[in-house]
Parts: sequence; C-alpha cells; structure tokens
Amino acid sequence: MKRLTIIFLTMVMTSTINAQKPSQLFFSGVRLPNGDTTFLRSYTLTPAADLFFITRFDKPLMQKLQELSPGTSSDTLIRYGNFQFTLLVDGKKIYESNLWPGAPDKRTIDSATLLNRALIDNKNGSGSWSESFWNRFARSGGAAALSDGLHILKMEIRPYLTYAGETKTGKLMAAGELPLQVINNPPVDLSQIRINTPRDYDGLPVSGEYYDTSLIKELKGKIAAGVFKRITSIAVIKNGKLLIEEYFNGANRETLHNTRSVGKSFASTLTGMAIADGHLSGELENLGSIYQLDTFANYHTGKTNTTLRELLTMSTGFDGFDEDPNSPGNEENMYPTANWVKFALDLPWREEMRGRWHYFTAGVVILGDVLNRRVPGGLKAYADEKLFKPLGIKNYQWQFTPQEVPNTAGGIQMNTLDFAKYGLLYKNNGRWKNNQLLTESWIKASFTPQKKIEGRNEEYYGYLFWNKSFPSGTKKYEAFYCAGNGGNYIVVFKDQPLVIVITATAYGQYYAHPQSNRILSEYLLPSLIR
Repeated sequence: MKRLTIIFLTMVMTSTINAQKPSQLFFSGVRLPNGDTTFLRSYTLTPAADLFFITRFDKPLMQKLQELSPGTSSDTLIRYGNFQFTLLVDGKKIYESNLWPGAPDKRTIDSATLLNRALIDNKNGSGSWSESFWNRFARSGGAAALSDGLHILKMEIRPYLTYAGETKTGKLMAAGELPLQVINNPPVDLSQIRINTPRDYDGLPVSGEYYDTSLIKELKGKIAAGVFKRITSIAVIKNGKLLIEEYFNGANRETLHNTRSVGKSFASTLTGMAIADGHLSGELENLGSIYQLDTFANYHTGKTNTTLRELLTMSTGFDGFDEDPNSPGNEENMYPTANWVKFALDLPWREEMRGRWHYFTAGVVILGDVLNRRVPGGLKAYADEKLFKPLGIKNYQWQFTPQEVPNTAGGIQMNTLDFAKYGLLYKNNGRWKNNQLLTESWIKASFTPQKKIEGRNEEYYGYLFWNKSFPSGTKKYEAFYCAGNGGNYIVVFKDQPLVIVITATAYGQYYAHPQSNRILSEYLLPSLIR
C-alpha cells in the first residue's frame, strides 16, 4: 500500500511539473504554415530581414485568465486581461508590454492555443498588434540594444489581468531565444547603382540643374538594403521642373499611391475654391448654417457656432482626438459606423478643447460633407472640374464614406508626379499654366502657422497643412507639407524653390515618418542645396 502511495504521488508531482512547464517559442525568418518545424537556430538580422514567432500553449489564454481570477466572467476577463509580452537582449529585460485588450481578438483569447505571428514583416506588414509590440520594443531601447554584433534575443509570454485596481501576472506560458548576428548598416556599392533619368511629364518639364548624385545613389542603396523601409517613390521639383524621379519596391510612374491623410489637405484646397466661387460664405461660416444640430446627440451651442476655420485648423470643441485611443471621437471608432458625419456630430462637446489643436479626422469628414452639400454636382464632380482637370490629373481614385461622399479623411490615390503637381500649385501661389486656380489669399492663410501643436517643438498647423523646419547640416529649412500614415509627404519649402514628394507603405510602423524626415534631412536637402 505504501509503495502504491509513493507511485501515485510521484505521478501527481510529475503531472504537475509537466503542466507547469512553459511551451517552447520558436523563431523563423519567414511566415511558416502551421505545423512546419523549420525553425531558426541562429539568424542574421539586417534591416531587410523579417522575423516571426510560433508557439503552442497547453491551454487558451482565457483559461489562464480564469486561473488568475476564478469566478470572474469571461466578458470581464477579455475587457481587462490579455497577454504580457517581454523581450530580453543578452539576458537583460528591455521591454515588457501588457497588451491592450482587443488585440488579439476574442476568438484567439477564447480558444486558440497556437500563435503564429509577425514581429517584423517588411513586405506585407500592416502594423498588426504583434508588429506594434516589436515597434514599441524598438522605440523603448530595443533598437539600441540590438547594435551591430552578436546578441541573444529572448521572448517570454505570460497572462495578465488588471482588474479592481490590481494587476496580476500569471505563470510563464511560453519562452524561446535566438542567437542573432545584427548588421544595421549593410555596405552600399555606389558603383552598382544608377540614377534614373526623368522624362517630361505633362506640366513638368525636365530640369538640367546640378545635384549631388552620390548622395542619391547612397540613398537608393539604403532603400534597396532595407535601411529605409517600404519607400515607393521620391520626386523632386526644383524651380518648377522635374529634377529627381525614383521608384522602389515595384512602383513605377503610373502607380497610384495611397497616401492616407495627405488627402486631408485636398479638403482645404476645395474649401478655398468653394469660398472663392461663392458656395460658402467664408471660413467663418458656422455649422449652424448647414446642419440642424439640435437633432443630433449631445447638443451644445458650441457645435452650432463651430466655424469652418476651426475644422480646417483642428481646433473645435468636439471630443475627438486621434492620438488618444480612449477618445470617443478617435477615428477608429468612426470607421465601423454606418454614417461618419452623424458619428462626428453626435460627439460630446468639451469647451476646454476648443481653440486648441487636436488631431481630429472626423472633423475633416464633416468638412467634406459640407462641401458635398454646397458645391454644384457634389464634391466628386466639383473636384474633378475645378482642381484635377486644370492640373491635367486624369488617373486618380477617391475612397468614399458609407454615404458615397469622397472621403476627405484621406486615401485619395494618384501617381507621384500628379501629387508633385498639386504641391507645385501651392508653390506657385495657386497658379497653374497662367490660370489662378486658387486665390493667393487662401494659399497665404493655409500656409500660416494657425495653431501650435502641443507637445512638439516648433511645429504648427495651417489649414490642413503641417508646418515645421527640416534640419540639414547646420541650417533649417521651413516648409508646409501634407503628411499621411506610412511616411507619405508632399513638402513645399518656403524659401527654397523645392517641392518634394515621398510615398511609402510603412502603414502603422513607428519608423514611417522618422525615416522620411531622415531622407529629407540627410540626403535630399544636402544633395539639392549647395
């Protein structure tokens, strides 16, 4: 009997130890099909390299959360619990993140025992929750820790629950490590790189002016090596002529680029045209003249008195701030709704926000709806007749709201040189081929620092245009510019005869705008300004 008891206890202890043992986490340089075991034993991590991980848990995350708080409902656990991801480099914890509830999705939390995810996906990545975790790691010391040379990368996964003022972290669910040879700056052989020779384009004759081709070759080499990621095109207009035209990652002269919020600036242009044509009384016209606002939720007289100028400068009192994930008017809350304008006009009112800049995409949707109501034939036809046809822009694509109104939140697509012509229109004070398409006074108002951007050093906002100075060497060069997610820019320099377009698809990536800034400051400006 005693011998049987010892055997039984041994079996229980063995079972308990095995149950508590964390799962193995494996790394791969490509996304592997589920069940594939071609895992990395070591890896050379370059700027162009991808990195994925795969692990299989003994039970779903939901069961782990239930162990942390027995008796708590699954709905509550999903609202307040998730994975905790930790990355260590050479045995030192660099970054730990309690992932926000909602990513991964409910199905994964409820039932999935397999995670097969990207940390770095240079070709197809779209800023998914696992990529965002890696991006935060890189920003929080990971990039510095993974300096050139040999390193050991380790990843750990645990459950966590923050509820009733307390955060509980569960036992280790999975862990794995990978020896890395890190090469951050692959060598570039300039002798193997050729500069593209531009051809004339409608409204953009070719320039013969000098520029430093060695810097542009180095830039092209670093884009090819992945130092600058997912850049698709660069064009430079100098003194009204096409000087540089380069394409990358499968793009060409005809490619239509989705430049995301660059499209917001087009709403400003069309507002200026509508005012000049008498369809709007001016930028001080208020929303009360357009909407019956007391029929919307959260009515406040401030909504009635909100001016078009406040929409143009993102300084209304509507409770919407895209940079705050908890803001009721965050754009991510708008997109799933059936009527984006109603979503925006229904928002609560916060008087303390009025007059202060806060990035508010839904406000630009309101502006687009105002234009669509007021201009003859609707916004799509008006934009084509008043802006695109005069500029010779024939091949472009709008995105649309659920009400089939052009989406002024962003996403208009056209080729690089047509975007360049749009920038040149502003550089030429609204004139194109001797026709005044946009009044000089509107250009001046748009290119005036109307609002200080809080939390940023010497950055301002005009009429749906950004304003700052780009450093290069010992000098700074002021510009007004359109900007869109992914690193997309149309830059109009104030005191230099330059318009520069950069298109990119690094959507949702932390490096998107910083790398476009580096391209401007370290390569394009020093190449162009002698």
